[in-house]
Amino acid sequence: MDRQDIDDELSTTGAQELLTSPSAAHLAYIGKDGTPRVIPVGFFWTGDEVVISTATTSPKVTALSGRPDVALAIDAGDTPDQARALSIRGQASVEIVDGVVPEYLAAARKSMDAEAAAEFEQNVRGMYDQMARIAITPRWARYYDFGAGRMPRFLQELAEQNQS
Repeated sequence: MDRQDIDDELSTTGAQELLTSPSAAHLAYIGKDGTPRVIPVGFFWTGDEVVISTATTSPKVTALSGRPDVALAIDAGDTPDQARALSIRGQASVEIVDGVVPEYLAAARKSMDAEAAAEFEQNVRGMYDQMARIAITPRWARYYDFGAGRMPRFLQELAEQNQS
């Protein structure tokens, strides 16, 4: 998938809604012991990368430093007609920063009013001397909207075969 295809996929209205939603994402990576992991994570979309912030002692920090290939999924909808999902594959880079990662606070603000966000920030600044900033650069992306018929090609082909 080339950069233009990735940008086109990520710029669709539905993908942008998921990227800016307060929903959690699911991060898949290979653990230090070589086995797969899928974990819920908060995230912030910068327009170029998905940023996840965590404690420097988090197991994913060590794992991603050695094996940076990841997959990320963000989904929404409670019924088949409402089901939407954004799948991203890419590489993660890990940077240890002093204080709090700015995108961590920005992600929290997506789901909090100003007063709650201010209290959250005060608590976070008191807790973290350093944080890990995990930046995921998309190398592949696909947005699905099952109710609108935007689904994986194999499902579209199956549906078309059954209509004949």
